[in-house]
Amino acid sequence: MTLKSILITGCSSGIGYDAAHGLRARGWRVFASCRKAADCERLRSEGFESPLIDYQDEATITSGLKEVLESTGGTLDALFNNGAFGNPGAVEDLPTEALRQIFQANFFGWHELSRQVIPVMRGQGHGRIVQCSSILGFVTIRWRGAYNATKFALEGLTDTLRIEMRDTNIKVALIEPGPVTSNIRKNSIPHFERWIDWENSPRRLQYETQLRNRLYGPDSKDTFELPASAVTKKLVHAIESPRPRARYYVTTPTYIMGTLRRFLPTRALDWVLSKS
Repeated sequence: MTLKSILITGCSSGIGYDAAHGLRARGWRVFASCRKAADCERLRSEGFESPLIDYQDEATITSGLKEVLESTGGTLDALFNNGAFGNPGAVEDLPTEALRQIFQANFFGWHELSRQVIPVMRGQGHGRIVQCSSILGFVTIRWRGAYNATKFALEGLTDTLRIEMRDTNIKVALIEPGPVTSNIRKNSIPHFERWIDWENSPRRLQYETQLRNRLYGPDSKDTFELPASAVTKKLVHAIESPRPRARYYVTTPTYIMGTLRRFLPTRALDWVLSKS
């Protein structure tokens, strides 16, 4: 019996790591990719096939997928695009080059991998592409402009792809988590330190009293934060259900903001979001 196969990116920790373990437990053949060789080796020691895929290095996208397809005989049942990072800072302080880099990692690389996978799925007559978006793919909060922009772009591209694939058996879905336990806050610190000259910003006081406390303060759970397994649960439905949903909300804030976005005028929603 041939196991169904899935390629998951960003598996070193958090959502990707939990998804890899959760789907393997359900009988899937999981290719748990990471962008660092050391993380790939660690996952191999846990029994996973772990190709190196770095969204910022197109050559690894091609070579990583080739490794997967050589192992499966040229098939792939599902792709879960997941790896991403944040670059916190006020939009007015964000260099354009920083935007280019985060778009490569959070958006362009995802598109390249999806484009390379689609012909495989067309050839075999089926497939699932699931994108890990965010609550910040449809509402915005301060300090997260770069991440917001990549997720808004991802939502638009994915919605278009889903419509275009209606004449095929390739199903496309978005997962939109709110606060989920992960290392994304810690992992965003090097990007903040590289790109944001906060000490010379007109918002220096706000950085000192708000953002820096958030970034460098002790780890604490956000209100309504859920473990990464909550995302895995939605991923299971997206790749196993005969009729997957177009989008999956995860966590209470995502449901709340989804409702408010539908019913509140923009000025009122801006007021709500400015309090977060």
